[in-house]
Amino acid sequence: MKRILVLIAASLLLVPAAFAQEQETQKMSKKNLVIKEWNTDAKGNNKTLDHITTFNAEGKKVEEIEYSQDGQKWRKRFEYDQNGKVSRELVYDHRNRLQTYKKFEFNELGKKKTQYTYNAKGKLIGIKQYEYIAQ
Repeated sequence: MKRILVLIAASLLLVPAAFAQEQETQKMSKKNLVIKEWNTDAKGNNKTLDHITTFNAEGKKVEEIEYSQDGQKWRKRFEYDQNGKVSRELVYDHRNRLQTYKKFEFNELGKKKTQYTYNAKGKLIGIKQYEYIAQ
């Protein structure tokens, strides 16, 4: 019984430490940050690159690349307007050829209002509208 109480007490002490570490990670600046995600097998061997996310000097995401064991699967580039909102998202294939791109419009609150998707030749292929309902 004492052992169980000691384990419970120890775990209660670890919870605030874990929470503090998570908050510290969230505070970490994304300015000029590159995040690499790696996959390994259960033994920690055969490390392969899975994903790279790159942030610019302002801390805005400018590129994402997804990998498979064969190499790059796709790449996305993000462009921003004068208000700091994503204005275009460009999607490239595994050979870095433009596949599609998206343009965004925002409402007066700065939330996405409309997304326009175009093919590589600039032909509009889809429109998505966002609706925000507070309940």
